[in-house]
Amino acid sequence: MIGCKIVIPARYGSTRLPGKPLLPVAGKPMIAHVCERALEAGDEVFLATDDERIREAVADLPVQALLTRPDHASGTERIAEVADILGWPDDTIVVNLQGDEPLMRPALIRELAAALAGQTAARVATLAAPIGDVAEVFDPNAVKVVTDAQGYALYFSRAPIPWYRASFGQAAPGLPEDFPWLRHIGIYAYSAGFLRDYVNWPASRLETVEALEQLRILWRGERIRVLPVDEAPEAGIDTEADWRRVEAVLTGRNPAG
Repeated sequence: MIGCKIVIPARYGSTRLPGKPLLPVAGKPMIAHVCERALEAGDEVFLATDDERIREAVADLPVQALLTRPDHASGTERIAEVADILGWPDDTIVVNLQGDEPLMRPALIRELAAALAGQTAARVATLAAPIGDVAEVFDPNAVKVVTDAQGYALYFSRAPIPWYRASFGQAAPGLPEDFPWLRHIGIYAYSAGFLRDYVNWPASRLETVEALEQLRILWRGERIRVLPVDEAPEAGIDTEADWRRVEAVLTGRNPAG
């Protein structure tokens, strides 16, 4: 695997599920499952949290857990603090694995790090998977991304982009077979130097309107490499229904690799 640092940001507060990282899932805290997926990717793993209880939950794992400031507005900011605490050089590749993704496939973490390392035009990389269901295209919780011919992001939106003019205005819209609508997968790789720049940029108007942090990056003129993958990983835990679904999956199978 391309050498990288995998950092898992995990805060205690959650609007829907307070204390979410500590939710019991298949006999252990959710955050322990996330750390295990990261360890299976085969590189150094760090936990960035604002709560001692979360740090203690992974004490038995070979993970370096750091207490970070409680006032960060995003996981990206929390990871940037870790990069500074540990003094990582600007060219260090850092993967942001969200703390509520216990079903993330380790292979995707490896592929994402390699995608960033394999080019020089962008300091950020992320993943996307094909959308085959028109309902998903219109779902505002499914973030869409459009790329250029080289695979770099043009725009991210909760809206149905690109707008299929020949069909989307009809009563029963459909999707053509010759255009790959893409759903963004919320895992990122960055350079540590990018993170140091990012935290000094104010939020952009686009980011505020769409509630999409990655639009700050495009607004500043930075490029984002988008790696397409055949299939999105199982969704993480955001609601009680998600909790029950992930519990069932992890109880009935071995982690994917």
